[in-house]
Amino acid sequence: SDMLHTICSSSPTPTILILKNPQSLSPSPRLEELREENARLKYRLNILKRSLEEERTHCTKSMMNINQRLQEIFGEAIRASCPDLDNPPLAVTPNQQPKFGDYQCNSAMAMAQMLKTQGVKANPREIAQKIIQNLPDNELIQKTEIAGPGFINIHLKRMFVSKLLTNLLINGVQPPPLASRKKVVVDFSSPNIAKEMHVGHLRSTIIGDSMCRLFEFLGYDVLRLNHVGDWGTQFGMLIAHLQDKFPDYLTVSPPIGDLQAFYKESKKRFDEEEDFKRRAYQCVVRLQSKEPDFIKAWNLICDVSRKEFQKVYDCLDIQIIERGESYYQDMMTEAVKEFEERGLVQQDEGRKIVFAPGQPIPLTVVKSDGGYTYDTSDLAALRQRLFEEKADVIIYVTDSGQGTHFQVVFAAAQMIGWYDPQVTRVEHAGFGVVLGEDKKKFKTRSGDTVRLMDLLEEGLKRSMDKLKDKERDKVLTPEELIKAQRAVAFGCIKYADLSHNRINDYVFSFDKMLDDRGNTAAYLLYAFTRIRSIARLANIDEATLRKAAETTEVLLDHEKEWKLGKCILRFPEILQKILDDLLLHTLCDYLYELATTFTEFYDNCYCVEKDRQTGEVVKVNMWRMLLCEATAAIMAKGFDILGLKPVQRM
Repeated sequence: SDMLHTICSSSPTPTILILKNPQSLSPSPRLEELREENARLKYRLNILKRSLEEERTHCTKSMMNINQRLQEIFGEAIRASCPDLDNPPLAVTPNQQPKFGDYQCNSAMAMAQMLKTQGVKANPREIAQKIIQNLPDNELIQKTEIAGPGFINIHLKRMFVSKLLTNLLINGVQPPPLASRKKVVVDFSSPNIAKEMHVGHLRSTIIGDSMCRLFEFLGYDVLRLNHVGDWGTQFGMLIAHLQDKFPDYLTVSPPIGDLQAFYKESKKRFDEEEDFKRRAYQCVVRLQSKEPDFIKAWNLICDVSRKEFQKVYDCLDIQIIERGESYYQDMMTEAVKEFEERGLVQQDEGRKIVFAPGQPIPLTVVKSDGGYTYDTSDLAALRQRLFEEKADVIIYVTDSGQGTHFQVVFAAAQMIGWYDPQVTRVEHAGFGVVLGEDKKKFKTRSGDTVRLMDLLEEGLKRSMDKLKDKERDKVLTPEELIKAQRAVAFGCIKYADLSHNRINDYVFSFDKMLDDRGNTAAYLLYAFTRIRSIARLANIDEATLRKAAETTEVLLDHEKEWKLGKCILRFPEILQKILDDLLLHTLCDYLYELATTFTEFYDNCYCVEKDRQTGEVVKVNMWRMLLCEATAAIMAKGFDILGLKPVQRM
């Protein structure tokens, strides 16, 4: 306006002459100030942009989350195009159909809806156009186009994708940079002493272990806890029975071979013999007052169980720290006292109960006989994990049936101010029941609970039969055969569980899990071994591949190369999604998609060209060998997170 003012007030000289001779324009001092201010801001902005870019290239060892990067870019454009919208929706997803580009931003339609509710008429296509005009300069978008009612299709630069693949090949599969190293506690497995581990414990063990592996790969400080049931009234009858059956248990280690049978014997006596029942109660009291002989008896019983549990953990390669209910005994008293001091405890027919706001049932923190409950020990454990372990994330992996219980415990902890859910993530990751092939609860023919070790033994037997059917015993050494047997057996049991949405019930079927067609560990392990063998059969060693990664550009001209390259790079997005919802089947689905995408690529693109007559290698397409390598690297890391152990030869 200053300039216009200068132009308009300078008659009698014709305006046109002034415009022809701009030197005669005298800008106002205010305009000069603004220009200087603008230049300063631009300079600072460029410095910030440069340091951001440097930071990005600094972190290039990590894999880039392309989806997240696109969300940053589109988030900026959306805010610039509709500054009046509070919290505008940001939706960027990979495109299912390649003809529509690689990713898609679907925010325009939702933004038009939001504006409509504010009484502003808006056309989604026009909003999409505005978003595109406001896209900041970036390193990854080749072009955008608007489709249908306002979808924005995004095409990535091939060169950019190629560089990311080279980075992956040189640096290996690196996790994205962590803002801060958080402390994560995962409470999983948690069987009961003196009772069999059953398939429910198997699910908790497999799912919990995989969650820990994911957090560990991402760089968190993870504490894996086994909250075993090692305290309570049942120990009274077990100790009383131990004293009768092995009177010299303090000096001679009692040969309890079958703890289940021992438990059943003591339970029978407890139900039938009044005198025994009375003694059992006295034993509980003496154990709780920590009399040495009773602590020794308790330890003996716990040790027998521990050895049994450890056999299962060894098979499945599980690392876990035992910290049972007994660990929290003294802390329970403190937790109850804290609730009482805050006036949050009510009396109910001799019991002490706590109501948490909005919850359907109260917690019983002290029974009418003065004893504590599961509610008390879970409150004490949560308090210890928050204040002593200083956990930022606490995850409980138990069956969905305990969902309400944990919901009430968490609500009570928030009510008393132990944690703020905006700051600390405390979550119950529930799972469904294991069913037999008849879709009923998983049991043996005689209706008993299936012993886990029997189940694992059966898996080993079946996997050996499978390998022999494929005549692998004729080509593998005895050591290789055993390795393959264990990899297939335990890998299949884990993968069958993890590949189903944990929230649903799941049907346990050896036939399905050992099938090498479809989304199974058997198929993926074979696919991986095959990919790994491509370079070996072409006589290309690791050193050659490493050198090629640094010197050969990964070409992505063929549509199947392009599809595979993009699929490989979606790995960080997949991990981010699982971090948000703790649903591991997403990773299984992704690995299956990666394996099938690789097969398409391998069937259409020659990696190694051989002479038809002699079978000699005539030509190696090195950039395609690198795509094989990148696929195998991602699969290996995915297997590692799922707890699967691939073998070199199968």
